[in-house]
Amino acid sequence: MKQDFILPDIGEGIVECEIVEWLVKEGDVIKEDQPVCDVMTDKALVQIPAVYDGVVSKLYYAKGDIAKVHAPLFEMEVAGGAAAPQATTSNTTAVAAPVAAVSANSEITEDFILPDIGEGIVECEIVDWLVAEGDTIAEDQPVCDVMTDKALVQIPAKYAGVVSKLYYAKGDIAKVHAPLFAIRRQGEATATVAAAQVAAPAVSSVNSATVTTAARPAVSHSAAAKGSKALASPAVRRLARELGVDLQLVPGSGDKGRVYKEDVRAFAQGTPVAAVSTPAAKPVAAASTAVVSSAENRVEPIRGIKAAMARQMAESVSSIPHFTYCEEIDLTDLIALRLQLKDQYAKQGVKLTMMPFFMKALSLAINEFPVMNSQPNADCTELTYFSAHNIGVAVDSKIGLLVPNVKGCEQKSILEIAAELTRLTDAAREGRVSPADLKGGTITISNIGAIGGTVATPIINKPEVAIVALGKVQALPRFAANGQVVARQLMQVSWSGDHRIIDGGTIARFTNLWKQYLEQPSSMLLSLR
Repeated sequence: MKQDFILPDIGEGIVECEIVEWLVKEGDVIKEDQPVCDVMTDKALVQIPAVYDGVVSKLYYAKGDIAKVHAPLFEMEVAGGAAAPQATTSNTTAVAAPVAAVSANSEITEDFILPDIGEGIVECEIVDWLVAEGDTIAEDQPVCDVMTDKALVQIPAKYAGVVSKLYYAKGDIAKVHAPLFAIRRQGEATATVAAAQVAAPAVSSVNSATVTTAARPAVSHSAAAKGSKALASPAVRRLARELGVDLQLVPGSGDKGRVYKEDVRAFAQGTPVAAVSTPAAKPVAAASTAVVSSAENRVEPIRGIKAAMARQMAESVSSIPHFTYCEEIDLTDLIALRLQLKDQYAKQGVKLTMMPFFMKALSLAINEFPVMNSQPNADCTELTYFSAHNIGVAVDSKIGLLVPNVKGCEQKSILEIAAELTRLTDAAREGRVSPADLKGGTITISNIGAIGGTVATPIINKPEVAIVALGKVQALPRFAANGQVVARQLMQVSWSGDHRIIDGGTIARFTNLWKQYLEQPSSMLLSLR
């Protein structure tokens, strides 16, 4: 039997995600627990597995679409289920073929989930229902008017079908991402036939609307010239973006000038539905030329990890008084020590980079300056000192900036830190780091020098109180104790501190101790417990 796969919970507080990649296609045979698609939330890249054996019959979203948690993700024919009835004779006539297709699939009833209707909007009031239970509706047909605390919004239908139940009465408060009404619609194989049957009685009304709109094309363009927002559903707006069409220039064939998909496609082909042989058609051609000339501009939404980073950085800068402290560290002896040990531990499968030394030295310095490993509460009236040194490392992944952290560095050896760091950075670069590895950080290191640059002003990873950016290592001349000029391996480090918690003297003394451990590795080894 055919069954919808419902997108499960994929993280605390996650209500939607972006389809990054489908790993199967319609018609594929899949097994239980087989990965079906990669989705991206604002925290991580997550792989969705199948829960049954069967055949994928329909994918409800395209790559790049936004899928809702607890809503159908794809349809599949579950193995072992009852097979759909088939036509019994092979010599049926052409007229009978559509009837056989209709009988082969039953209707399905599903909930229409109230989508996002504005940033920060979690509920709205039902102002008016534009349909009633039992009404036949078309895709993109307005279903109801809802009022948020910002505007009156019209909600369009996602599919053609029959309204089977309205979950709210006029005046009720509806929740975003909750069912708004139930719709009964045809299965995939009957969609074309059903659409033709439903659309047939409406042909004359559509033609009438087209003629009416054609009689007043100048009005539509006048409204567009004033910059008024076109009346269209999200699906129509997405299609317009894909085709590079400015919706304000498209004459709508629907009620009150509503723009449908057919209007957008016709406009993109140069034959608008409402166009007639009148002087008003000339501005359309000119406007179309203007759209083509601006095709070099590209607009894309900020989603997932990048959107989360944008919010986090803006919140940090606006609420934390940052100050920066820079220092130079001589890594000549530490680099020599690493080179001695690198090949030996590589045979044991340990990738020994410089970072584990930086992290262990940082943990040792925190023992003497615990305020560097603290976090204030929201109104900065209390300060929590963390016993665990969960040191985060900023990673430039394929889906954006991620900051996984190595838990309990104060209890780990340099080799244990190296092994855990390798696991985290490999996962982060693929965008598959787990949410648990991204939570609970207490202080952060950003190794910007691996790409380039010497000095930076890093943004604190709130609610932490400090972050350090490591510059690139450079061979530079310095005077030795005997006055001779020698080449040394030098690196600039740049700290940003929360000036509500840390003062300049504290971060300078802390950095001096960290510097001592790095410049004299023997002192770091003696401090290990």
